[in-house]
Amino acid sequence: MGNSYAGQLRTTRFEEVLHNSIEASLRSSSVIPRPVFSQLYLEAEQHASSQDGETFFQLFPSQDNEEEEEEEESSESNSPPIPYQMKPPPEGCCTTDGFCQSGKDLRLASIANDPLEVPPGFLLVGAKCPSLPDHILVCAVDRRFLPDESGRNALLGFSGNCVGCGEKGFRYFTEFSNHINLKLTTQPKKQKHLKYRLFRSPQGTLVKGPLICWKGIGKRERGRAAAAEGTIANTGPPKKRHKGWSPELRPATDLTHVASLPPYPTPDPGHGSLPPLCGNVCEVTVSPLLEACYRSAQTLPRVYEQYGASPIQPLSAEMQILLTVYYLVQLAPDQVPLIEDLEQIFMRSWRESHLTEIRQYQQGHGQPPPTLPSPAQPLTASQLPWLAKLAASSCGEGVLVLDTAGSLTEGLEDTFLCLQEGKLAQTNYVVIICLPRGHDIESCVVVTGKQQARALAESMHTPADSLKEIARQLATGKVAELDTFFSSLGPDRVVLGKLWAGTWQELTYTFGSRTTNKGAPSGAEYRVEWHEIRPIQLAVARKLLSHLCAIADSSTQNLDLGSFDKVDFLILVPPSEVTFQQIALHLWSVLQELGLDAKGTSHIEAEQRVVRLNREAQGRINTLIHNSRINPSTLFILVHDHAHWDLSRGPYAGGDSCSGLVDSLLNCQGIWEAPNIVTLHVTSFPFALQTQSTRISPYNEVHWPSSFSNEKTKYFGMSEFLESTRSGSGLPLLRYDSLFESMASALGERFPKLHSSVIRTYVLIQHYTLALMVLSGRSRLQKHTSAETLELVRDLLDSSRGCSGHHGHMVLLRVPSLSLASLAHQRLRRVRDSLGLQDRFEIVLGSPGSGLSVSRHFLEQLKTWLNIQDSNWTPRTYLELEALPCILIFSGMDPLGESLPRSLKYCDLRLISPSHLLRTTLEQELGLAAYLVRAEAQGGRPPVSDLSESDPEKLSSTDNEEEELVGNSGYTTLDEHYSMLTAAIKHAFSFQNVQTLDHEQQGVRQTPGSSVIVSGDPAQCKRRPSSSTQASSHSSPGRRCPWAHSRNRPPVVLLPRVAYEALTSVDSSGLPKSTSFLPHPYVEWASSFRPLLSKMMTCTEQSLYYRQWTIPGPQHMDSSNRAEGRAENFHPRRLLLSGPPQVGKTGAYLRFLGILSRMLIRLMEVDVYDEDDINLSKLPGVSWPNIDILKAMPFDYTVHDPKFEDISTVYSPDFTSDEVYLRRRTSRIKLSKYAAYNTYHHCEQCHQYMGFSPRYQLYESTLHTFTFSHLLLGEEIQLYFIIPKSKEHHFAFSHPGGQLESMRLPLTSDWNPNSIKSPIFTPTTGRHEHGLFNLYHAMDGATHLHILVIKEYELSVYKKYWPNHIMLVLPSIFNGAGIGAAHFLIKELSYHNLELERSRQVEQGSRPQDVWPFIVLADDSCVMWNSVEVDPRSGGAVTEKNVSLKQVLQHMESSPDITRYGLCGLRKWSSRGVGPGRPREPFSRGHLHDFLLLNVDLTQDVQFNQNRFLCDGVDFNLRVHSAGILIFRFNNFSVMKKQIAIGGHRTFLIKTKVSDIPTSLPPSQYVCAPDSKHTFLAAPAQLLLEKYLQHTSQHLFPLSVRNYSHPVLSVDCYLNLGPEVTVCFISSRPHSVNISTTGLLFGGLLLYFCDSFVTPSFLKKFQFLKGATLCVICPDRSSLRQTVARLELEDEWRFRLRDEFQTANAKEDRPIFFLTGKHV
Repeated sequence: MGNSYAGQLRTTRFEEVLHNSIEASLRSSSVIPRPVFSQLYLEAEQHASSQDGETFFQLFPSQDNEEEEEEEESSESNSPPIPYQMKPPPEGCCTTDGFCQSGKDLRLASIANDPLEVPPGFLLVGAKCPSLPDHILVCAVDRRFLPDESGRNALLGFSGNCVGCGEKGFRYFTEFSNHINLKLTTQPKKQKHLKYRLFRSPQGTLVKGPLICWKGIGKRERGRAAAAEGTIANTGPPKKRHKGWSPELRPATDLTHVASLPPYPTPDPGHGSLPPLCGNVCEVTVSPLLEACYRSAQTLPRVYEQYGASPIQPLSAEMQILLTVYYLVQLAPDQVPLIEDLEQIFMRSWRESHLTEIRQYQQGHGQPPPTLPSPAQPLTASQLPWLAKLAASSCGEGVLVLDTAGSLTEGLEDTFLCLQEGKLAQTNYVVIICLPRGHDIESCVVVTGKQQARALAESMHTPADSLKEIARQLATGKVAELDTFFSSLGPDRVVLGKLWAGTWQELTYTFGSRTTNKGAPSGAEYRVEWHEIRPIQLAVARKLLSHLCAIADSSTQNLDLGSFDKVDFLILVPPSEVTFQQIALHLWSVLQELGLDAKGTSHIEAEQRVVRLNREAQGRINTLIHNSRINPSTLFILVHDHAHWDLSRGPYAGGDSCSGLVDSLLNCQGIWEAPNIVTLHVTSFPFALQTQSTRISPYNEVHWPSSFSNEKTKYFGMSEFLESTRSGSGLPLLRYDSLFESMASALGERFPKLHSSVIRTYVLIQHYTLALMVLSGRSRLQKHTSAETLELVRDLLDSSRGCSGHHGHMVLLRVPSLSLASLAHQRLRRVRDSLGLQDRFEIVLGSPGSGLSVSRHFLEQLKTWLNIQDSNWTPRTYLELEALPCILIFSGMDPLGESLPRSLKYCDLRLISPSHLLRTTLEQELGLAAYLVRAEAQGGRPPVSDLSESDPEKLSSTDNEEEELVGNSGYTTLDEHYSMLTAAIKHAFSFQNVQTLDHEQQGVRQTPGSSVIVSGDPAQCKRRPSSSTQASSHSSPGRRCPWAHSRNRPPVVLLPRVAYEALTSVDSSGLPKSTSFLPHPYVEWASSFRPLLSKMMTCTEQSLYYRQWTIPGPQHMDSSNRAEGRAENFHPRRLLLSGPPQVGKTGAYLRFLGILSRMLIRLMEVDVYDEDDINLSKLPGVSWPNIDILKAMPFDYTVHDPKFEDISTVYSPDFTSDEVYLRRRTSRIKLSKYAAYNTYHHCEQCHQYMGFSPRYQLYESTLHTFTFSHLLLGEEIQLYFIIPKSKEHHFAFSHPGGQLESMRLPLTSDWNPNSIKSPIFTPTTGRHEHGLFNLYHAMDGATHLHILVIKEYELSVYKKYWPNHIMLVLPSIFNGAGIGAAHFLIKELSYHNLELERSRQVEQGSRPQDVWPFIVLADDSCVMWNSVEVDPRSGGAVTEKNVSLKQVLQHMESSPDITRYGLCGLRKWSSRGVGPGRPREPFSRGHLHDFLLLNVDLTQDVQFNQNRFLCDGVDFNLRVHSAGILIFRFNNFSVMKKQIAIGGHRTFLIKTKVSDIPTSLPPSQYVCAPDSKHTFLAAPAQLLLEKYLQHTSQHLFPLSVRNYSHPVLSVDCYLNLGPEVTVCFISSRPHSVNISTTGLLFGGLLLYFCDSFVTPSFLKKFQFLKGATLCVICPDRSSLRQTVARLELEDEWRFRLRDEFQTANAKEDRPIFFLTGKHV
């Protein structure tokens, strides 16, 4: 294509400044090109002259003729246009101008009002037809091929549809122009013939819009590059379109591969197609990483794509290649490129180049950004090679740019030829850029550096494949050359070889003699705190329970906790024997405590609940599913521990590989659909489960809290380890071994065919071997092992020697490959035994598939410490190795949830694979070292290595070849050969410079001959001279136990350098760079344009981040669940618990299982009032009530219900005050099958009863009005019935669907064993969730009529929870009324309905007196009913058992002469109510509460007091008895009342008029003097009066306080005057039943709302003490004065003006007035 820009550089000085600018940018910390690069091109014609007066040459001559620009050809030729001959149309097609070939009209004037189909991403444009100059043809064109308002950002090519016939997919404008019959004489060009944008007017008419700006699309404009501030990141159009390219696909410029070839580099088609390779193709490896990166960088976020043509465009192919070169240039010679770094470079470059547009979009709250002029012209293909070479020149030969090749094939041939000739020895990367004429740009990156090529090649294999390759190399003997190399280092090779072979018997150094202590260790107290439950674990368990209850409480009905009576569970763990035993041991220790297993005494029983995820797990899951089906009342919890372990997609193929097993087990239909199986995923790394297709709802996630107030321990995890690297208080806990890394790299170049893990393992075994030899006396070998290895081996040996109990530290050596781990275990044991150290420390091999093996000597030690007597005992978990001095060789591809003891001192992770850098992989390896430290021990600073414990020589560097130890002059040839090896390593990798750089990164510099304390702060560096005394110093045996001293210190972690740098380097958000890595190999990023994780993000916000920006790959088990997070694809019963490694998640979820089990038992239990009362009458028992006997039975005036312990005693001559009321007592009782339930109960049997049956739609009910009048209210009462369709048969209507006439009542003679005759009324308020309104089980399925009586403002909420219940809605004037109003209206409504039913049934031939006159008044807390029975077989023993409410009511309703009784009730249950020594008569007369069978016919003249809030039942009982109506109680039946802490009378709060906050005024302030400036209260006047009398009557009636013989006379009512005042109730009605008051002197007189029956003569019958108090209460001030005058009270009572009061209500609230006086 040639050079696309026509400008020239001004001077040589400009080129020099340009080069310096690029070099400065490349040396900067940022890999994003600075804005200075936008000034590398000459100014455009519009730009003003520079400040020094010089004028830039214009790139192009100005074009005055716009039409001439539009007709400019895209080809290179400038020859005149060739006359165009159109292709003849197909035979039979329409050729009429303005119509398409299908004969459809395309003219704007004709179809302006027609609805046109416009696909997403397409625009309607107008085309000019030469033969129809007055018409515009309408076309639909893909907006990506149209320019924006500034004439830019249009892709070359065409994609359009015909709006006439609807034909789609025209890929060439020539083809399209033929179809719409343009009939052109010149070459068809969209720039010339597509003229206008078309829009819809407000009236919906299609109208012509502005001209399409095609300016700048031609060849000249594409070459223009204007100078402006900002980064060159604008995308230019592709140069030529491939024939197969379509707008649905990205251009071919996105195809890229990074090739790596060990030991030679590999080709990588960056942009373009990789040519076929031939020859020795096994030397070439092609990686897809860069291709995926480029493709992702071309995918804009959907938030910008939806607006179509926009100034926000993805990076161009040229810019991607240039940024790639910049990145490669900045890499260190031994640094491996990370694709994550390149993605971040692309993203930051794109964001910086579009910063203005992105901000405008964000500030516009989602509005499409306006079209603005681009700040810089796009980078062109012809400029790319020059800029790439300029950038590569700053790094010497490290990066080579080839742009001379005509194709990738030629470029690769040239590269391979240079490799064979050795010309690329110092080159790590070759970037091939090809600019073929007429095609898109092609590029390829060839990785030629041996270390980089090896790392990239190994990263292409999965970890499992890498382990197989390692095992293959070991099995085939390919590692023999490594043994040969180590054996060839000098004459002393015999010593090393025999050490590894285990045949060297000469001991050059003998440690101090060791005595075996069989008793308890004396060095320190041995304590193992494995299973102590911490407060934070209990808090997490409760949080899990809360989420589970939230699922049950939701309207989805996916979980019905009320239907379960027990919990069963299964814990799934990865196939690790140690993890299995660890969980089983933990479970066994808490099984009985949790209440999950009554027997639970055997470890085997605990193991039955833990399942390894291997081939046997399928049978256990099938058994679980089967048990869930046959036990629907059992809730099964399936705990999936270490849930991130196997995410591969099923089905499971069987065999030893577990791939797809978890998917097959947990996502099977049986688990998904079982309503009683809940799955709990437990993981430390939830990121891989939080994708766009996750099965776990974000609302079902429980994250471990970061802090907890009562916690005595502090978690020391990844962030604390990283903080130690920045702390200056001591050695960092996170380190890497530079000498080890250098030796491994050098050997990697020497043995390119061996896997790097094999080489690194051999080097590390050598380091451990030499460290043991050094500490055994061969100190001259110290130079050839690293300081880190020597330090940990010395600490291991010294720890047990410094403790009389022989406690020691653990060193964890992580070897992922089991083959290499076995090799390391074998060789290190041989070395240890050959050196005579077999009693100093143990070497344990830990592999997932097998248990632990400990030698007899150390096994006896462990049994002594743990006080174990079992001779066959062996440790089964790593936790049981606490305080054992040992090297634990930990194998396995990944840690599988194993916990490590607190004696872990060093965590050697130098052998973890640096090739697979994933967030989960890095963090779970580092999680092995996570630790819980005591909070008080920290002192606000994270623990670091204690320098007092480390010998100075531990800090000495072994990397300086000039450093020698005094007294070790007798070097052997073995040492010389090791020195030669070290020198070779330094020469190959500039070892000395690398070492200096390493220590500079940690804040120190190293000089020869000094040891260094590594610190985060250079100012705190210290130097110590090396000496032989320091080298040979050891801890004295007499000092305290090192194990006990360091139990509260986290371990030291050694990492590979790559992993260390990924963890310690931070990105722009302040987080470690590893957090930007992919979370899992089966997860992919949704877009490269994702934001970085923020340091301030919570766990919930991180979850939402991954749910938005990650998608499951095709191998991920959630890939079959792609629904972009729609709620219906979340598993309804799946929870996720996430927390850091080793933080205590196992204890938390086991505690959750325990409290869940107790909660279900608690749901099946209820707290009922368990209070005894006193029965004074002693009569022989009879089965049925006898009216003559009951009439002769005295009425017990005393209220015995303890809930009334704070009310006034009712005076009775026979009263004996020997009762002592205690605090209300409750008992926990298991619910019987006849219990009443609240709204949380949803069993299958009562779904229809509750209104959840498919037969009835929710809220399918009708509203009916029921009106009646009453003299006391003085007006008509209008009540509303809400009657569900399923309950309409209980009512009579004028006609179907017509006016409600009455509530149907049966006849007295009717009898149906499956029916209850009495309607049940339950008044309720504030208990829509907790009221016991579900009587289905209590009624044992019997037909009954149950009506909830509610207030108008609570209608909606009660209807929501009880859609199939009949509601009686009180009038709005009673919204603030008390229980008395509800009882009053129920009774009066029932009597009015009785009369209506009598009239209706008389018409049907029945007698009026035959209609059933009873109703049931039931409290909303009645939960169960009991019956007392006498067992004749046991000598008349009395037993009490639960019975149904149906049995109780049918017994009461069938009693003889039942209609002659006015009020019947039940005894309140008491656990002490029956049994030996407590005889109880079957019937008694007295006060009745809570559950009443009321005869509304006999009691028609006795009404409930509609004004009352408190004690209305006591008042009603006294008035019914005084009216001569029989009241009696069935003592053989009892009712249990549930303790409900909310609702009821508690809903009445006393507030001030000016605030909604409940007031704290004392009750004495509830009344005030009339017309005073008192604070008015927003409470009913009656409530204020009752509260006032209850709490202040001891001052109002002083003569009656604690004076039972002088009670207060209360006429026609009972009011509570407090427990210290006795009230004597007297009825003023003629022929009423009253107690004898002869000779009784009253201490006071209470007149409440007196009616005409109270006369002066009536009052003169009673005698009062001198000074007795009178209280007259009236509804208003006028009636108060009239009452005083009518009753002639002033004759015997003295009144004062100041003794008149009113309740503290405003006038509009109608206060109650009362007057007090003294008896003369």
